[in-house]
Amino acid sequence: MKRCATEFTGTFLLVLIVGLTIAQNLADAPLAIGAGLAGLVYMGGPISGAHYNPAVTLAIHLCGKPGRREFSAYLAAQLSGATAAAFAVRGLTGTFAIVAPDPATSAVAALAAEALFTFALALVILNVAISPRAEGNGYYGVAIGLTVMGGAYAVGPVSGGAFNPAVGTGPILAALAGGGGLGHLWIYWAGPLAGAVAAAAFFRLQHLQRQERAGEVRPGPSRDASGH
Repeated sequence: MKRCATEFTGTFLLVLIVGLTIAQNLADAPLAIGAGLAGLVYMGGPISGAHYNPAVTLAIHLCGKPGRREFSAYLAAQLSGATAAAFAVRGLTGTFAIVAPDPATSAVAALAAEALFTFALALVILNVAISPRAEGNGYYGVAIGLTVMGGAYAVGPVSGGAFNPAVGTGPILAALAGGGGLGHLWIYWAGPLAGAVAAAAFFRLQHLQRQERAGEVRPGPSRDASGH
C-alpha cells in the first residue's frame, strides 16, 4: 500500500510541475522539471523505487522487478496520480495543460524523439539505481533529473518531451471531461514503451559478462530507487 501511495504521490507532483510550467509557458520548464524530479526520486526511492513512469516500471520489470501484480498496481497508481494532477492544474490555472508535439513535427519524428530519450532515461535509471555496480551511490536522483532535463531541452519543442506515458496520458484523460480528444496519446505510449524495451535489452548486454561470471540469469535491483 505504501509503495502505491508513494507512486501516486510522486507521479502527481511530477505531472503537477510539468502541467504548471506548460500552462505558464515557462522558458526554463525543463530545468524546473528536472530539478523537481530529482527531489521526488530521493523522496520515493527508498519506498517504492520512485518510478513515476510506466515506461520505467516496464524496463525494471524486464530486468527482474517488479512482479506482475506490483507492475499492474504501479501503473494504476501512476495513471491515477497523473490524472489527478491534471485536474489540479486546471483548478490552479483554468486550463488543461497537455503535452503535445509541435504542429510542424511529423508523427514519426515525435515518436522517434520519445523513444530515443526514454531509452536514455531508462538506461540511466537501470545503471545508476538498479545495477549492483552502482549500489550505495548518492547521485542517482541527480543523474535521473539531469537526463530528463537534457531530453526536455533537446526535443521538448519536437515531441513535447514527455518520455513518460503517465505525463502524456493523465492530462489528456482529464481534458476528456472538458470535451477534449485523445490527440497524440498513442505517441506517448508507443514511443516510451519502445524506448524502455530497448533500454532493458541494452542493459542486459552491458552486464552480460558480469552475469555469466556470477552465474546469474537476470540482473536484479541493488537498490529500491529509480525515476521520471
